[in-house]
Amino acid sequence: MSARDAPPHEFGTPVRVRTTKWDGSPHWEFDGLWLGADEHGDWVGFPRGTSFARPGHAFTASWRSVSLFPHAGWAAGFNAQHPRGLGVYVDLSTVPEWRTDASGWMVSYVDLDLDVVERAGQPAFIDDEDEFAEHSVSLGYPAELVARVRADAEAVLEAVRRREAPFDGATAAGWLGRLG
Repeated sequence: MSARDAPPHEFGTPVRVRTTKWDGSPHWEFDGLWLGADEHGDWVGFPRGTSFARPGHAFTASWRSVSLFPHAGWAAGFNAQHPRGLGVYVDLSTVPEWRTDASGWMVSYVDLDLDVVERAGQPAFIDDEDEFAEHSVSLGYPAELVARVRADAEAVLEAVRRREAPFDGATAAGWLGRLG
């Protein structure tokens, strides 16, 4: 694969999302459609029936969702009518990278364990602190990475709580509308 400076620019272009852990082991993989870009980053949509898989676990979504891949150390998912009320799910990560090859477009990042989660009727919170602490040692996260991820998690949590765009509801709703 060759790195690209920018993602696709044609609405509906298929995109493979691939995440790994810090040691390179596979994590989540799933396919979506490039919807467009705005000042927050690039948006990929996942219609009902999208299959999500990681080693040891897979599911097919009965809901629609969109993900935002910014030029920052996180990737955010926004769900429409999630059966358990999961509205916002932000993976703290390396900066998402876009690539293309003969099989098409891919966006990938390293999942760094911490997540900012918001469910309907509940305040947003940072999840997986225990996993982050464990992996910081077992996978050898550099000290500067640990500090950056913690700071990014706090900043994203505050943005979600204050309803700052793109966590304002309207921004993701617009992209969900574009997904159809």
